[in-house]
Amino acid sequence: MSQLHRQLHVVVGAGPVGRATALELVGAGHEVLLVSRSGAGPEIAGVRREAADAADADRLTELTTGATALYNCVNPTDYTVWPTFWPPVAEAFLVAAERTGAVLVTASCLYGYGPVDGPMTEGLPDAATGKKARIRAGMWAEAKARHEAGRIRAVEVRGSDYMGPWVSPSAGHVARVTEAALAGKTVRVMGRPDVPHSFTDVRDMGRALAAVAAAPQTWGRVWHAPTNAPVTQAQAIADVCRAAGKEPVKVKGFPKETLAISGLFVPVMRELRETEYQFAAPYVLDSSAIERELGLTPTPWAEVCRASAYGDAAAGPGQAATVVSPLRTRSA
Repeated sequence: MSQLHRQLHVVVGAGPVGRATALELVGAGHEVLLVSRSGAGPEIAGVRREAADAADADRLTELTTGATALYNCVNPTDYTVWPTFWPPVAEAFLVAAERTGAVLVTASCLYGYGPVDGPMTEGLPDAATGKKARIRAGMWAEAKARHEAGRIRAVEVRGSDYMGPWVSPSAGHVARVTEAALAGKTVRVMGRPDVPHSFTDVRDMGRALAAVAAAPQTWGRVWHAPTNAPVTQAQAIADVCRAAGKEPVKVKGFPKETLAISGLFVPVMRELRETEYQFAAPYVLDSSAIERELGLTPTPWAEVCRASAYGDAAAGPGQAATVVSPLRTRSA
């Protein structure tokens, strides 16, 4: 951490990653402003809430003035709005970072890499051609260009599919089927349930975001959040069931024609076809760089599964699982 004892950190996006980041920063003794469109949400000790439109550069500038870092933890889950949602939001963050001098710290995904052979490392190019992937890759390319031009200071952290506490069914593929699995029902997943896949705990995303914000030597590049060794989707769901004291259930993949046919009538299903490859072959994130250079290690897998089963970081055996209802949009 910086030698400055108490700094202002502005976290925009009050979903699972934003919440995890805010808690990490408060735990380090910082002043934290958690921003969302409504400004509402459960009280978090030591965290102030404010309402703002993430596309409003003037409002973001106002809230970020005097801050050490500005965190972009915003993410719409409705894939159909990405082309219109992201450009003004991304530009607003860039403008606010340039006006205030705050470090721009962005929570992102692995889409930009596209299909790859072998584990994904930070040295891979953003070579994906899909619409959503190009949007996210373009956001980082522009931030990096402005960083290299000396206009802003920027860094990005990428994670894989989210697990852990507070993750709603719309925010993680395991979370989507957790309620049914804990009820003993057979569940279906995208792609193949028997190939290795990386899952990132949202708390580890928060830890990584806070860590790179405080380490100037990390700026100007992409980092991967500390992430456990990959497991299959079937294994992840089985482990979540066991963490809740339940027997594992059958896990099946959707028939290939299901996504194709449903995509003809349901726009979001049509959008999911772009990322179908992530579940058809091994999808492995290599987080050794951040583990080696910043000393971060992933939350133990058993704890990831326990928090995923009970829906809250503080829940445990004997408490009912809390599964959040799906939302049309979320903040990461």
